[in-house]
Amino acid sequence: MLIGGGAVVAAGAAGYAGWDGLVRWWWRVAGLERPRREGVLDHAGAEWVAASSANWRRADRPLDYEIDRVVVHVVEGSYGDALRVFRDPLHEAAAHYVVRKDGYIAQTVRELDVAFHSGNRAFNERSVGIEHEGYVDRPGDFTDAMYVASARLTAGICARYAIPVDRTHIVAHSEVPGTDHTDPGPHWDWDRYLKLVRAAAD
Repeated sequence: MLIGGGAVVAAGAAGYAGWDGLVRWWWRVAGLERPRREGVLDHAGAEWVAASSANWRRADRPLDYEIDRVVVHVVEGSYGDALRVFRDPLHEAAAHYVVRKDGYIAQTVRELDVAFHSGNRAFNERSVGIEHEGYVDRPGDFTDAMYVASARLTAGICARYAIPVDRTHIVAHSEVPGTDHTDPGPHWDWDRYLKLVRAAAD
């Protein structure tokens, strides 16, 4: 509830720079949200497999939180394992997408919502998380089909939110501040991945 009308608006807006900041601030406090339909996909060709609502937070990104990062994860298990735990309300975590070894993709959380995937609240609010089937110590798990499909997915995300295709904005889970995770690990080929993302964006 806004108390004091214009004075509260002015005070709250003071911490934000320019029109974009004011718009984001307004969406956070006004309780507004865009119309949405259950199961709508952000990535064409993905399958909708909804994560438990306990594992993400409803939002209206990028109107309330700017999206400027993609976080690359590895499941430490199978595609099915990831979908199972994301549907479990006791797991307390989910990524927006899961990529299978054959390149098949499931979307489990809408990009406009905040998925609990990185272990860092600020990073969750600003990023889209992509899980990949496999184990960090098994380079053979990272197949050609997986790299290509994931790169197309990341290219689409970067295009939607004007995210630069570089290692500052496309990051490993292990690089998120405060995390104790090691994924995607030393066998993830970043040079190859970024080349594929750039090619998919052309």
